[in-house]
Amino acid sequence: MPGIARTIEHLLDALDLPRVDVLGVSLGGVIAQQLAHQAPDRVRRLVLAATGAGVYGLGGIPGSPRVLLEMATPRRYRSPDHYRRVAGRIYGGGARQDPDALLHHSVARFTKPPTMAGYVGLLYALALWTGLPWLRRLPQPTLIISGDDDPIVPPVNGRILARLTPDARLHIVPGGGHLFILERPSEIADLITDFLRN
Repeated sequence: MPGIARTIEHLLDALDLPRVDVLGVSLGGVIAQQLAHQAPDRVRRLVLAATGAGVYGLGGIPGSPRVLLEMATPRRYRSPDHYRRVAGRIYGGGARQDPDALLHHSVARFTKPPTMAGYVGLLYALALWTGLPWLRRLPQPTLIISGDDDPIVPPVNGRILARLTPDARLHIVPGGGHLFILERPSEIADLITDFLRN
């Protein structure tokens, strides 16, 4: 995670952006926390969605073993039919009723699925990462958004983040699954915009 955060710092340098607002969703929320910690002067405000202080490692409360077992393989990225069968169990929220809605009737997510080695590397990195040692020192105003029907990152993770982050506010999305940003784009965009403006 520190290496990915350094890559983002280099990108900000290349784009001549001295300070930015950062939105991180799921794994992106882990990376956003790492960036805010490593380069606090570069991050003005932080929005963390569907993520935790240690999603699968120290500091987080994982989802159910059944969901984690389903996520142990990238199969849902390879087969639209398999995705449709498991989406509700994995993502919760709107995927329980209509998994195709989250795909926007597109098969784009299946055209370049992750390799098994890349996917295992991702799971390994997440299992070892935690923000617990330094979350209390994050200076940025932080908005934490969690869905109350997120099987991957249960909402207790948002509560932990909000408790540990000094200038944080927590918003729980009723009925929101792991992909609540895709399920309710206007509502979440308004919420984030209000936070960034104030």
